[in-house]
Amino acid sequence: MHERISDVKYAVITVSDSRFNEIISGKNILDKSGDFLKDELGAKIYHLIPDSKQMLEGLIEHIIEFTDVDSIVITGGTGLSKRDITADVVKNLYEKELDGFKIVFHNLSYGEVKYSTILSRASAGLYKGKIIYSLPGSINACKTALDIIKTETGHILGHIK
Repeated sequence: MHERISDVKYAVITVSDSRFNEIISGKNILDKSGDFLKDELGAKIYHLIPDSKQMLEGLIEHIIEFTDVDSIVITGGTGLSKRDITADVVKNLYEKELDGFKIVFHNLSYGEVKYSTILSRASAGLYKGKIIYSLPGSINACKTALDIIKTETGHILGHIK
């Protein structure tokens, strides 16, 4: 039997050009989704970056190499616009994709947004012994995914450690 890890350490990354540009222009911003995830997961690390393949890849690698984080939760960049790069970046990193996450997430989302759930490329996968979740940027999507993440991350870690 695999032992469930109880003290999961999280990092949260928000990927958003608009939020990043607001910060650069000196505005005080509210990152509802990132702040929600950071607070609910007790994240040790939080970053907000623009939709940049290089920045996202580099930040993921840095977190994995230089911290003791078990799971990285990314919000934003899972849509269909040209600038939405998160789903593509993590798909290329995953050593194993957790297909069940997508299925459960979309089933739960269907109850809230009906067919619009097909616009999301939410995913989860394993990379270098860590679990990466890629979520839409909406607060409701993050709330939908939170229970899955909190319930299953320790269980998954028990299988891969």
